[in-house]
Amino acid sequence: MNPDFKLPSQCNPKLTRRKVLQLGGMSMLAGAGFGSLLQAGSKTNSGNNKAKSVILVNLFGGPSHIDTFDMKPDAPKEIRGEFKSIASKIPGYQICEHLPLIANRLDKATLIRTVSHGYNSHNPYSVLTGFTGGSDRENYFAKPSDHPSMAAVCQHFGMGKEATPFHVMMPAFPGFSQGLRRAGPYGGYLGKQYDPITTMCEPTFARKGSFYDPVLPVGDPVLAAFGQTPGLSLDRIADRKRLQRKMDDVSKKIGDPAKSANLSRQQKQAYDLLTSSGVRTALDLDMEPSLLRERYGKNLYGSSLLAARRLVEAGVTFVTINWECGADSHGGHWDMHNNNFGMLKFNLPILDTMVTALMDDLETRGLFDSTLVIVTGEMGRTPKINGSAGRDHWPQCGFCLLFGAGVKKGFVLGTSDKQAAYPVDHPVSPGDLCATVYSLLGIDSEAVVHDTLGRPTAISHGGRPIQSILG
Repeated sequence: MNPDFKLPSQCNPKLTRRKVLQLGGMSMLAGAGFGSLLQAGSKTNSGNNKAKSVILVNLFGGPSHIDTFDMKPDAPKEIRGEFKSIASKIPGYQICEHLPLIANRLDKATLIRTVSHGYNSHNPYSVLTGFTGGSDRENYFAKPSDHPSMAAVCQHFGMGKEATPFHVMMPAFPGFSQGLRRAGPYGGYLGKQYDPITTMCEPTFARKGSFYDPVLPVGDPVLAAFGQTPGLSLDRIADRKRLQRKMDDVSKKIGDPAKSANLSRQQKQAYDLLTSSGVRTALDLDMEPSLLRERYGKNLYGSSLLAARRLVEAGVTFVTINWECGADSHGGHWDMHNNNFGMLKFNLPILDTMVTALMDDLETRGLFDSTLVIVTGEMGRTPKINGSAGRDHWPQCGFCLLFGAGVKKGFVLGTSDKQAAYPVDHPVSPGDLCATVYSLLGIDSEAVVHDTLGRPTAISHGGRPIQSILG
């Protein structure tokens, strides 16, 4: 879907051909056929995939590795910070005192402590695509020439079911709190038909907070038409379908039928999300027992992760949780230039509760071994605490927590130096992480796609599957 495309709340049945184009027909068609499409399914390894679905938790802003999973208790105070370490279920390995539930289940997960790259930007471009050659200014807004997300590539190669949305992003898209769409989760030059279906959120807050004084966001992810309008009624869906038919008629007259078919696929998925009883029901969290809702945490992020599990059960292959909720990010973020420890005391218990609830829930439902869960951010934070009791950007070293389908249990990869500044061994790039995801999903991680100029581009951007973490 076009990030800038907006449909009117009501559609005029007397729309002219010119007006239809002005409303977005041309802009949608323009992005529908970017790239040279490869034969669907030609890069899949049927039967070799260990993961049937992926849930990616993107800690938007960049979480501090040194205050969570790579603590340095023997470092000077200005490095080690104020948190204490506690023992985990991995013998001899300790993590932050504010993650006791994860510590008690770390024997079921793989932890990478040496995610390292040079892309200093809050855009989740590297996390979702594996590409680290961009720049903050260039990727501040999503563009049709961007590299496609992992989910887009997998769908492009034939994964997923036609009638089920492939990629759902909750509770909102990256940049939502700023009124923009950052690069990362979209189809890019493969086309808008591979963009995710995005929910919206309208959380409530007990009080007014500020950027470095977060307040718990309460609410659920909300269905939205084309990722734009929450609370869409069935009458308005019908209006949009009438507009779609008009656009389709115009497309047949002026465009390539193949491009029109690609476009209608994304439109159909948007409507399927809104009208399919299975997927719509997946987002009705009131159907869950109150005790389970409380176990995930009755806040926007916990509710989104519970909805992710329900979407996986409904057949959605790729779900991204983007830790962002609007209201100028007063609901919490991970960009902690100020008040690092105060904000972590807010964020970490939420993360600890929801991640372990998902882990237990997947095991109870028999989904643990078929669902790959990834918890990471776009960067780590500086080893030295700054003058505002914060930590600044530091992509040179960060963490990634993985559990579920295809990864080892109770395994730690990589060692950083005494200040957690740089990897001493086993550096892992975002491209390596993406290549590992592709491999577990049965996609050839060395496959290529073609950009707007027809140039072949490796989907893993030079990355290779991390064999040492594969179970």
